[in-house]
Amino acid sequence: MTEEKTVIALGFFDGVHLGHAALIKKTCARAAELGASSAVLTFDVHPEKLIRGVEVPLINNAAGRADIIRRLFNVDKIVSVHFDEETMLTPWQDFIRSLMLGLGAAHLVMGHDFRCGYKGEGTAERIVEYCGRLGLGCDVIPAVKLDGIVISSSYIRKLIAEGNIRRANEFLGHPHILIETVRQGTKLGRNLGVPTINMEIPRGVVVPRYGVYATKAFFDDVEHIAVTNVGVKPTVNSSGKVTVETHILDFEGELYGRTVRLEFYEFLRPERKFENLEELKAQLTRDIDSARAFFENN
Repeated sequence: MTEEKTVIALGFFDGVHLGHAALIKKTCARAAELGASSAVLTFDVHPEKLIRGVEVPLINNAAGRADIIRRLFNVDKIVSVHFDEETMLTPWQDFIRSLMLGLGAAHLVMGHDFRCGYKGEGTAERIVEYCGRLGLGCDVIPAVKLDGIVISSSYIRKLIAEGNIRRANEFLGHPHILIETVRQGTKLGRNLGVPTINMEIPRGVVVPRYGVYATKAFFDDVEHIAVTNVGVKPTVNSSGKVTVETHILDFEGELYGRTVRLEFYEFLRPERKFENLEELKAQLTRDIDSARAFFENN
């Protein structure tokens, strides 16, 4: 059993939205009170995938969740638990005890709807009662609402899929992000005088509505205004493969193989097929002007 005392936030934290923020902030406050370290415990696979056989399109992959937690909250560590059949079948009491033995849990913080253990029998109410018997502190965070709507990852996923990025960001409490490695592309943008970096939506992550977005690209600890197309590039491509192509304004250089954080701010227009490359280039110029104007006014 570890001697280090830890206050642990429990959940999956997809998107790390305002509800999750309330939970993590409470965790850090409790850790300060107890002289303990703070930790966020999450899972590498969404539990619904194994429990119900449902593929949940996530807001972020594991790397994205970890990035948001590290950047926005003063958390000492992030613990990612592999969710497999053994985890799914573990009695919830054993799971709680394992947090004490393996991570030195002195206090737990969870959302009102948190469940764990076999068949999800470990409800927040049961965990609070059990923690009391173990001498383990426990806080349950009530539902957090915005405009009368309970903030949830499922609602935010719907907003992103619809292209309602500004509204999604309000519920997230931060810009929606994509963190990915820049890949080799066809260099069509460069040939048109509008060079782009090429990224892909990670498998299992929700795809924003096809279209053009005002974005920011972050690398080398510097932010750059950008304009991004998400879609299948119907003017020049018939494969149907979804790509994320970003033109970084006022930037020259190679980013192949580099990891870039892309932040989405505003949906500018739907993706469309153009009659020819000249028409496409003219629209790209207008898109750049729209993105620049958006950030000048916001």
